[in-house]
Amino acid sequence: MTHSSIPPALRQRIFAETRNRCAYCHSFTEITGAKPVIDHIIPTVADGLTELENLCLACHACNEFKGAQVVATDPLTGKLSPLFHPRQQRWKEHFRWSPDGTEIIGRTAIGRATVAALNLNHPLIVEARRRWVVVGWHPPSEDIA
Repeated sequence: MTHSSIPPALRQRIFAETRNRCAYCHSFTEITGAKPVIDHIIPTVADGLTELENLCLACHACNEFKGAQVVATDPLTGKLSPLFHPRQQRWKEHFRWSPDGTEIIGRTAIGRATVAALNLNHPLIVEARRRWVVVGWHPPSEDIA
């Protein structure tokens, strides 16, 4: 089964579970302006299956930066670390928001490697988050509670 052949019911379930928020950067897809995609957490090229436990909603930018990666270098230690797995790990255990709510800070090797590999703080998204903070759309309340 290819990425484009994700059954509609499974696609709808993933969107509903995430409330249209990227599993990686936690941006609400309706305010990013970019079409969200269903990401294979373990890519199909690495034998990842098209099943609920291996799929998540991702914004276009996170999906593009992630590509087929499953590991990346932790910039603090220089060692390889697995990337964040949104189905098996909790976001708040691996990430936190900067005090101004514009940047994602990795708490763990997994978090730091994911921030770096997916470029979660690229300048355009940081600027967008700055604007979202001003109008009260960001950061998501469950990330800071």
